[in-house]
Amino acid sequence: MKVKSGNWAVRRAMAASFLGLAGFAANPAEAALRFDGQVQAGGGPVAGSTVTLWAGNAGEPKQLAQTKTADDGSFALSTGETPRPGVSLYLIAKGGVPSTNKSAGDNPALAFLAVLGGTPPAHLTINEMTTVASVWTNAQFLDGAALKGPALSLSIAAGNVPNFVDLQTGGWGGAIQDPLNSGQTPTMANFATLADALAGCATKVRPIACEMLFEAAKPPKGVAPVDTLTAAQAIAKAPWYLPGRVFALLDSFYPVPIGKNLRQVPFMPYLNTAPSAWTLPLKFDGGGYRAGGKAMFDSQGNLWVGDNFTVGWQASDALWQGHATKFAPNGRPLSPITTGFAGGGMEGGTFGAAVDANDNAWFTSYGSKSITVFDKTGKPLTPPEGITFGGRLGLMQGVIVTPSGDVWVLGVEKSQLVYFPKGDLTKGRIVCEGDGAEPCRSFRAPFHLGVDQQDRIWVSNSGVDHVTRFPASDPGKAENFKVGYNSSGLAIDSQGNVWVTDRFGNGLLGMMHMIDFGLHFKLAGVTSAADYLTRTMSQQKGGWRGGSVNLLRPDGTHFPGSPFVGGGLPGPWAAAVDGNDNVWISNFAMPSSPIVELCGVRTEHCPPGMKTGDQISPPGGYVGGGLQMQTDIGVSPAGDVWAMNNWQDIDSCYSSPPEALSTRCGGQGVVVFYGIAKPVRAPQIGPARPVH
Repeated sequence: MKVKSGNWAVRRAMAASFLGLAGFAANPAEAALRFDGQVQAGGGPVAGSTVTLWAGNAGEPKQLAQTKTADDGSFALSTGETPRPGVSLYLIAKGGVPSTNKSAGDNPALAFLAVLGGTPPAHLTINEMTTVASVWTNAQFLDGAALKGPALSLSIAAGNVPNFVDLQTGGWGGAIQDPLNSGQTPTMANFATLADALAGCATKVRPIACEMLFEAAKPPKGVAPVDTLTAAQAIAKAPWYLPGRVFALLDSFYPVPIGKNLRQVPFMPYLNTAPSAWTLPLKFDGGGYRAGGKAMFDSQGNLWVGDNFTVGWQASDALWQGHATKFAPNGRPLSPITTGFAGGGMEGGTFGAAVDANDNAWFTSYGSKSITVFDKTGKPLTPPEGITFGGRLGLMQGVIVTPSGDVWVLGVEKSQLVYFPKGDLTKGRIVCEGDGAEPCRSFRAPFHLGVDQQDRIWVSNSGVDHVTRFPASDPGKAENFKVGYNSSGLAIDSQGNVWVTDRFGNGLLGMMHMIDFGLHFKLAGVTSAADYLTRTMSQQKGGWRGGSVNLLRPDGTHFPGSPFVGGGLPGPWAAAVDGNDNVWISNFAMPSSPIVELCGVRTEHCPPGMKTGDQISPPGGYVGGGLQMQTDIGVSPAGDVWAMNNWQDIDSCYSSPPEALSTRCGGQGVVVFYGIAKPVRAPQIGPARPVH
């Protein structure tokens, strides 16, 4: 029905059609949901637009109510059903006559989206901004007008929409315009430019504007767009694909008027140059975060990360004193603002973090040379000094939880292997150390580890060009497999293949770096070796002068084409496998390092013509969002990719910088790339598994 303009309270009381829904509880006496709003296009109202309220869940979405907008674009909707947990409400506005160009008549290509989650505001706006925000955060769960996915995933995606847009006004949200993002990243301009492109079609700034948008948004494979909603989805799902096409619409839709300085666009700021990809990363800080190392998601999609340093310190590589930080899925810090979660021996987090099946978070430390465990509230479960085995532990690194519940931990300084059967803190033991028994005899500065589908443990070694593998049931049966130099990250895909990041790469240059690294390590101690490592990586570039990624089959032989190098791999540090078996790589290299997506072994999930190891992301990787030198990278249950900024100013880490810069060694914040990867289950225990 058509709702006429007038008092908002009157319009709220006007009910739309009602449809029952599994997942909703009936309450016929009173409408459970009631709200009003306005549909806008190009900054003006849209008359006669059909607004439909949907409920997305794990099955097919269900229609709850429908109405048409009045001449001023207003509408009112209500339903007598109460949404239960696991339902994500969303609105689609289809067609209508934009007031900014009434002469064009009804525009069937106008299709806007607003994902509301479980508790919509009483008043809301549907426009280009809500569409971009909703599509990018929900990209992994949208198929045209259908939104469906697991309850946790949909909740995370909906919870991030307000980071981009105020659903009540249709204007900017909080995070995207805060000081971290508005002044340090191009995300606002990327976002507004996309909204301008959609507005050009919605308001028909040119008679063929929609055809131009659909051609510019045409995906590398699949169905071509038919409206602004499917055009937005096509761009979001292949952000790397010919991004200049959409950018060129600015000139076509909004040329700079003669004698003027600015384009007459509905949304600002707009881009001055074409982006390398249509990604919308946001940066989050707080909760004690500084120089994050390893990170892991818990069962609710919260991120736990161990920090090298603590906020406010004149930290350096010789002084690690960081604690643990916890972020909610929407980037909100859940740990104390300055200290983070402390106690239990947590002092100088490393590349060692894991979350067990009870959502306890395990960390290793450099400052205290210990192992720390927190419960899900941040309460330490370990003694004040942590677990040190009577002071026998050296500098610690990797830790994992296996599907059987066992916990394995590595010591990088003394080449140690520590084992906690079933994660029992009282039964931990040092399995071996140094040149004693295997597998420690094969270790050289062991860094990270993973468990495959055959219950075999794989260990990356930062001091030698091989990885080590041993059966979890019999660690003495160790085998070594050649990779590159200075290995750090290690991830195992659904087929049992092992992806290893090698910071110095393969070949002669990497070997020379490794010799120098070993010499520094032997003659001057750990600090000097780390200094050499960091300074060398900071000067590396992509390609043969950078790092590499080695891929081993389950039997330890090299996959064809391995090692992989490229412009986006200047200093690969960590690897994460997504639900499609594509692989995400972080980089610890130049001051603003990229992240990279590589085509995995299931090439049907890669762009046409790509083979395993090819770089899906742009030649220089995905950039923006305030990325610095990163350590870890992870894929959330909503398909968001989180990158940990670890260091930002090397001179502040190793020399005596000016006083004003003396706290800038540690990396600032985590950077989240929304909806860009196939989601995985959390916590990740064993190889990554897609969400269902």
